[in-house]
Order: sequence, then structure tokens, then C-alpha cells
Amino acid sequence: MDKNLSLDLRTGLPDHLRVLADKYPRDMWQGHPNFNQLTAFWLDRHLMFRKVLDKLIADTQAHLDAKAGPRYGAELSRYTGFFLQELHGHHGIEDAHYFPQFKPLDARVAGAFDLLDHDHHALDAHLHDLANDTNAVLRALQAGHKAQDEAGALLARHEAFQTFLDRHLTDEEEVIVPLVLEYGADMN
Repeated sequence: MDKNLSLDLRTGLPDHLRVLADKYPRDMWQGHPNFNQLTAFWLDRHLMFRKVLDKLIADTQAHLDAKAGPRYGAELSRYTGFFLQELHGHHGIEDAHYFPQFKPLDARVAGAFDLLDHDHHALDAHLHDLANDTNAVLRALQAGHKAQDEAGALLARHEAFQTFLDRHLTDEEEVIVPLVLEYGADMN
């Protein structure tokens, strides 16, 4: 894959894969007759991932500012576990079900699925690092430390991951939803 298309470097879908995204801009999605409830649910899952990551960032920043409550460690553990498990499962369903279903619909955007699959592999490494940094904070807190250094590293990891995740989710949405709209595809 072209290095400039890696999740770490790209700023959007390349022009040659935007043929349907340009035909169906985001502001017309929900009003389109082929926009269905499962597509809305899938987009809601993406929104949920963004919101949980926003919460993790806000909570870790509050911890660093000495404004977090005593439940910071417990909530960090709970929300991070939920986030990692749900995101991993979500990508597994996409790789095993949605991507193979949608890839043959339009040869003009078939290459986007290779790009998104590559993203999933890249995100796995980031998820592993996020888990490790979270565990470092939790270990320090359990040892009775304030975990400022560990939380600072975790916040940096969260913020970097947020950039990667948003780029991936946005690009994925701009591939899948226009295919649903164009072909009346069903996300069953």
C-alpha cells in the first residue's frame, strides 16, 4: 500500500475512492430513501466510540489537573475495557461480514476496502499500546501513586489515537454509507 495512504499520514480518502462520497455528501445521508435503520445504528456505534474516547481524554485530563474524583481508576479501567472490546468486535464484524458484502458492489471503490482493512491492522497496534498505557496508570494508582507521569503518557496516547480513529471512522463512513445509498445495500 502507498505509504501516503497509511492511517498515520492521510487526511482523507484519496480522490479516486471518493466517487460515491462526492455524489452523496454527508448532509444528505439521513434524508435519502435508501438510508436504513441498520446504517443509522452503525453510524451511532461510530459516534459512541468517539464519545467514549472523548470521556477517557476528559477524565485523564481531569486526573492530571487534580480534579478527578476517587473513581478515576475504576472508571478508566471500565471504560477502556469497554472501548477496546467493542471496537475490536466492531472491526471484526466489518472485516468478516460488511466489507466482503460491500466490496463487490462497485469496482470504483473496491480499493477502499483494502485501505480500511489496512487501517484495522494499524489500529490493532494502537489499541495494544492504549491498553498498555492504561494498565501502567492503573498499576501506579493501585500502588498508591498519583500516576502523573503515566497519566500524561496515557493522555498523549489517547489524543494521538483520537486522530487515527476519527480519520478511519470518517473514511469508512464515506465509503460504506454512499454504497448503501447508491445500491440500496442492506447491512444485515
